[in-house]
Amino acid sequence: MKVATIIARILLGLMFVVFGSNAFLHFLPMPEMSGPAGDFIGSMAITGYLKVIAAFQIAGGALLLIGRYVPLGLTLLGPVIVNIILYHVFMDQSGLMMAAIVSAVSLFLLWRYRTAFLPLVRPRRYVSVNEL
Repeated sequence: MKVATIIARILLGLMFVVFGSNAFLHFLPMPEMSGPAGDFIGSMAITGYLKVIAAFQIAGGALLLIGRYVPLGLTLLGPVIVNIILYHVFMDQSGLMMAAIVSAVSLFLLWRYRTAFLPLVRPRRYVSVNEL
């Protein structure tokens, strides 16, 4: 299972570093888009929002590749992955299979690193100021 975790981590990290870098370096051709999908991507590109998303993709992917701060990398990539899924569900169904694969790999990694996320969902009792 450790080998599968390393493979999943490296594949997901490479994918996000490569596609995130493409927003800055433009080494992969972007297809022409029309309709709501084109309007959506076009408005994100014009406003610069797409570059912010790309920076999160590069940072999260690099953390997965390094392997030292994988939970932080998964946390950075989580909202990006949710937006990828929603984009393909609502605007461009042609890439839905790839979005499902990315989601499955990230969920697998979340499961493998679940101990790092347990404090977020564990109920705690906090002491209020009045109880001191």
